[in-house]
Amino acid sequence: MTDFTKEKNKGSILFVVGVCSVAALGGLLFGYDTGVINGSLKFVQLKFDLSPAMKGFAASSALLACIFGAAFAGTLSDRLGRKKVLILSAVMFLVSAIGTALPQNLIQFVIFRIIGGLGVGAASMTSPMYIAEISPAKIRGRMVSVNQFAIIFGMLVVYFINYYIAGLGDEAWNTETGWRWMFGSESIPAVLLLVLLFFVPESPRWLTKQSQKSKALQILSKVDGEQYAEEEMQMIEETLSHESGSLSQLFNPGMRVVLVIGVVLAVLQQVTGINVFLYFGSEIFEKLGGETIDAALLQQVVVGAVNLLFTVIAIWTVDKIGRKPLMLIGSAGMGIALFAMGTAGYLQATGMWMLAFVLIYIASFALSVGPVTWVILSEIFPTKIRGRAMGIATICLWIANSIVSQTFPMMDENQFLIEKFHHGFPFFIYGIMCIVLIVFVKCIVPETKGKILEEIEKMWIKNRGRSA
Repeated sequence: MTDFTKEKNKGSILFVVGVCSVAALGGLLFGYDTGVINGSLKFVQLKFDLSPAMKGFAASSALLACIFGAAFAGTLSDRLGRKKVLILSAVMFLVSAIGTALPQNLIQFVIFRIIGGLGVGAASMTSPMYIAEISPAKIRGRMVSVNQFAIIFGMLVVYFINYYIAGLGDEAWNTETGWRWMFGSESIPAVLLLVLLFFVPESPRWLTKQSQKSKALQILSKVDGEQYAEEEMQMIEETLSHESGSLSQLFNPGMRVVLVIGVVLAVLQQVTGINVFLYFGSEIFEKLGGETIDAALLQQVVVGAVNLLFTVIAIWTVDKIGRKPLMLIGSAGMGIALFAMGTAGYLQATGMWMLAFVLIYIASFALSVGPVTWVILSEIFPTKIRGRAMGIATICLWIANSIVSQTFPMMDENQFLIEKFHHGFPFFIYGIMCIVLIVFVKCIVPETKGKILEEIEKMWIKNRGRSA
């Protein structure tokens, strides 16, 4: 990959795609590690004789660790480099895969799930950031969106692997052995990521920040040719000269809006309800669709396939249509679907058409809020503090994720709310959050399509000048 030859003013799209694909394996492991608990938790519960509370702790321990993983990754990626943090994430995924396959008790299992959660938190912010920093502006949105595709693909892959492993034996075999193979299977993509990371370069923007200009120029030349590299380097150095390297920079006049955009978008991506459908979809189909558990599980597979399909559409449109139009269209589609689900729940209406509302919601999310939020987060922050700033936004995202995951069952099973809304209440809340998202994107979020990262940063600097 590093020996790929090219003409003076022509880069290699294969180089960019290859490097970004390796980084996106971090996203695949994000999805794999998050999804492996589905299909395996039942057997873990039987093996260790877990109470409902301990079962919930076994499932959520990794989710809580994601918050801390994003926190340390932000600081380390600014100090040690994006590539080193991705390598560390791969190591944690591998350790977690092996450790969760071999525990003798629940404590050992949870410890290794936490290690995996740290890896998820670190990869969730570092992979899209690395991809954004190495991709040319004309395809940056597309390349970052590939990471979201990898997350969803990782979830789907592990669902099928769990299904295959569970079919190799009866319940007794799965309780004793099968679930161990489910968790251990993650070691294969983890090893692949770990090995391939040694063949990709460091982020050229991080190298420039570390005064390694010649290495950065070599990488930028491979991305889009020598002329592009020289022009890009000039802009990188110019914008770095305006940066303090301190997070306090985000609280300067004109720059505060950057942090607000990052944090609010991260939170709204979650409080519009996506993980409710990923974590509790089967239950929703049972209650609102009137389906059996087998039919509900089958519908979850359909949901996953639609999620994947529309993420592909997002990949091909985000650099053509733009970030804002996709976000506005997708948020509107999500809101309409959620209010329809809430109304159906309130009216106690059941039927297969409920699947149509869920699919409209999932398609709208996959087309916009899912991948495009990560694209925007990876673009808007200044280079010297991009890791830490994106870490803050990602921490807020994971906190919002955990709050939504915790509160949905509480709202859905609250007797007072059931009497008043008949399982429709949570969807009205998420629908209102979609309206908030539409207003926020329309009024606050700028369009970043086609702009190189340094042009985006200059936009904030100009705003700071006006505010001073």
